[in-house]
Amino acid sequence: MSGSRPLAVIADDEAVIRMAAADMLSALGFEVLEAEHASGALQHLEACGGATLLYTDINMPGVMDGCDLAHAVRARWPETRIIVCSGCDPLEAATLPEAAHFISKPCAERLVRKALQALRLH
Repeated sequence: MSGSRPLAVIADDEAVIRMAAADMLSALGFEVLEAEHASGALQHLEACGGATLLYTDINMPGVMDGCDLAHAVRARWPETRIIVCSGCDPLEAATLPEAAHFISKPCAERLVRKALQALRLH
């Protein structure tokens, strides 16, 4: 990584969605690391000492889902902004950390731009 662009870590088990999100965030100026589950995203975050942005789905296989990931990231790297893009039930989204920004799938680029502005990242 060059270090000149802010780092975004993406966690989504659906490869096509993950790649589309990576392309979108890269076009918006982020250096992007991808993970297909929460534990992979945590590995990226630990290796990099955190990130500017976590972009995650909620429903993913593994021990930890995206909601658990968001809480773990908020506790360990409070400066990391969080966008959750998921097709989950809105009640599940209510359990996210207060500062997390939720977008229902499908996540249009304009909605992600709006979330980045709300999080003061763009």
